[in-house]
Amino acid sequence: MMALVDLVMPKLGESIMEATILKWHKQPGDAVKQDETVLEIATDKVDSEVPSTAEGILEEILFKVNEVVPIGTVIARIRTGVPAETPEKSPVSPQAAQPVIHSQEPPVQAPHAARAEYGSNGQGGAPISAGRFYSPLVLNIAQSEGVQLQELEHIPGTGNDGRVTKRDILQYISDKRAGKTPSAGGTYHSQEVTVLPQPGRQPAYGPSQAQAPAASYGGNTEIIEMDRMRRLIADHMVRSKQTSPHVTSFTEADVTHLVQWREKVKKEFEKRESTKLTFTPLFIEAIVRCIKKYPLINSSVDADRIILKKDIHIGMATALPSGSLIVPVIRHADQLNLVGLARQVNSLAENARNNKLRPDDTQGGTFTMTNVGTFGSLMGTPIINQPQVAILAVGAIKKRPVVIETSEGDSIAIRHMMYLSLSYDHRIIDGSLGATFLSAVANELQNFNPGRDF
Repeated sequence: MMALVDLVMPKLGESIMEATILKWHKQPGDAVKQDETVLEIATDKVDSEVPSTAEGILEEILFKVNEVVPIGTVIARIRTGVPAETPEKSPVSPQAAQPVIHSQEPPVQAPHAARAEYGSNGQGGAPISAGRFYSPLVLNIAQSEGVQLQELEHIPGTGNDGRVTKRDILQYISDKRAGKTPSAGGTYHSQEVTVLPQPGRQPAYGPSQAQAPAASYGGNTEIIEMDRMRRLIADHMVRSKQTSPHVTSFTEADVTHLVQWREKVKKEFEKRESTKLTFTPLFIEAIVRCIKKYPLINSSVDADRIILKKDIHIGMATALPSGSLIVPVIRHADQLNLVGLARQVNSLAENARNNKLRPDDTQGGTFTMTNVGTFGSLMGTPIINQPQVAILAVGAIKKRPVVIETSEGDSIAIRHMMYLSLSYDHRIIDGSLGATFLSAVANELQNFNPGRDF
């Protein structure tokens, strides 16, 4: 018996409401097996594969590549009860064989509303012209970025019926920061734009300045377009610097005991626990202890409110084969012992390198650590991973001659030394707290117990 089975955009995490279609591995008329990959999708953090939930013939595709689709939306249909080995005999009409494209964004809640309004607090304000709809996602982005609704009318839409998509408004915001805004005809030019004030928050940009001249490149040059991941990283970094006044403090730690202990136990650790012992879980262990002492480090800012996070979810910046960075999150790091931390670190790092992170693996971090020493750097000034308020960087561990102070006098010894740096949001983290927290982490590492078990 034949039946049509809906393939829906899967739930990708508690805070993820949509995903972008990157690639269809199957086309209408193709045979698919249960759990076989049908398409690849992407959130703002990671790429994922969507498997088939049934075996049969792919009847129709409902969204194109690069369209943004809400979670739970039907994205394709599979006809079951058809022999998979004879797809050419499947009852797929010529019309069904062509992708059927639906709108990639949900309409506003009122199905026949001619206008919607919001102001600085989301209640009342500039109207939308009749006949043009904007999805809740687009309206939320516009409000959060201080884009007036009148401006939306002049953004060329690439969605169905000229609808403004998420990509369109983000491109508009990016161009606006660069001094370009679109005219009613869709041509970009320089102009002064008034943005809606928002209580407790400044827009990420101010009025545009004179239009920058067209770039010209002399000599022997090559122009490389940023890929999707690099554009996301670039945007995230710029937003962070525009959101938080960054201050960076530095210190150093004598990690000789820690280095010697790890060298002594790492083979036995791997043999007993079937996972490697790197420095990262040892660093995270120290960070967690210090967050418990100074909980304001584990917070975020919402307008004029401080959101103190009771859960400790540590993000660890991880390099991808492409050279980009991603930040998988070790959830409830304070509830894990060293073995548990090591397993989480290794599992997340391996999944990141093999592009197998789940979208939820990168969500909900409350504090981030980045190991710039992996690439040989002695120290760094990391950019805060929004909406967190601090990020700690550890540098390369180097042997250096160091003055050792004792009650019997000073001496010079060769020690394993490491620089640490903490960038923090000066809106709520003062220099005294930032430096105190950083020194506490350094002391935890410096006073490592070389006689401990793992």
